[in-house]
Amino acid sequence: LHLAGIRLTPKEKLEIPVLFMPAEMKIYKAVVIIHVMRENGENWPYEVTAESNTDLKRNVIVAENGETQGILWMYPINGTPEAPQQKSVVIRCQARQRLEQRVELLLIGVMPGASDLPEAGNSATVSREESSSTPEVTNGSSATLEFLYELQYQSDEIRSQLESLVGMELVEKEWDTESRIVTLIFNVVFAPRKPMRNEATVIIQCTEGGLWKFPLVFIATEPEVDDVINIEAVGLNKESIVGFKLTSQTR
Repeated sequence: LHLAGIRLTPKEKLEIPVLFMPAEMKIYKAVVIIHVMRENGENWPYEVTAESNTDLKRNVIVAENGETQGILWMYPINGTPEAPQQKSVVIRCQARQRLEQRVELLLIGVMPGASDLPEAGNSATVSREESSSTPEVTNGSSATLEFLYELQYQSDEIRSQLESLVGMELVEKEWDTESRIVTLIFNVVFAPRKPMRNEATVIIQCTEGGLWKFPLVFIATEPEVDDVINIEAVGLNKESIVGFKLTSQTR
């Protein structure tokens, strides 16, 4: 993108359109360069000295006589492609029970570097003892490919309801080099205390580039009946009373 000959009045704003259309799941880098000069070509009567601001000295183009010839700004742009929204994964558990479920998430279009590729037919795995949320996935050589994952909630209220009830850990990775599909296998723990339906999103990012989002729906169904209370009538139009104890699980 090259824009030339744009005239700006003092304190006028300039909007620069930046269009990003990634073709592959990898990091794209570019730099937006803005060069401003006086319309009549004259220099500014301002000399950059050793005492001048560091940023100013870096941006100013100095003429031979020491005056300011132009000003240059450089804005780096890093583009991260994002995969289309995936289908929701439903995690269903009865209230007051504990569920452990293996969830497989497919990352399509991973673009590793040439040194990161394992031999055809081989699968790469991550140790089950890995406890970090930023595991390194190795292929048996010194090259590594990292995936970062995070469980995000739609609001602070949902976070407060789910955070202590949900656990998620990456336990295995499989890599199909022909189809360029990486399968991440997670162990998800859900231990709801009461009936609910809430949503969260697994955000997965590859250090080589690419972002994937997988919606999770957590559903807690009605718990089992605690007990059956039988009340035996002592007579018509007479009260019958039965006593039972309730124990609170929290304060």
